[in-house]
Amino acid sequence: MTSLVRHVTIDCADPYTLAGFWAQVLDGRLADDDHPGDPEALVESAGAALLFIRVPDAKAVKNRVHLDLQPQDRTRDEEVDRLLALGATLAGDHRRPDGTGWVTLFDPEGNEFCVERSKGEREAGA
Repeated sequence: MTSLVRHVTIDCADPYTLAGFWAQVLDGRLADDDHPGDPEALVESAGAALLFIRVPDAKAVKNRVHLDLQPQDRTRDEEVDRLLALGATLAGDHRRPDGTGWVTLFDPEGNEFCVERSKGEREAGA
């Protein structure tokens, strides 16, 4: 029997606040028993379960693992605008004139993640 990934776990300074950001990003929800100040917080969404754990260490270098998001009901550019409005910041713009590429963002604690083209944009460009 193989193993399944139950959660993607992210170390952070403020689990509840960062989980709230990601719940909005993923149209997910925080677990009912998560509250401000808790040492961990869980976000469940249709695509993934993210577990945020408080650690004393500050983020010091680039992530070795990151999330790649594919918008479902909007374009990549619309999704980037939405995420910036939620509190993400731009880390790198890798969009190309032909419509390919991606955008790298930081979440509120500086963790990198990328926004790729939507399925519709991929199909239109194929």
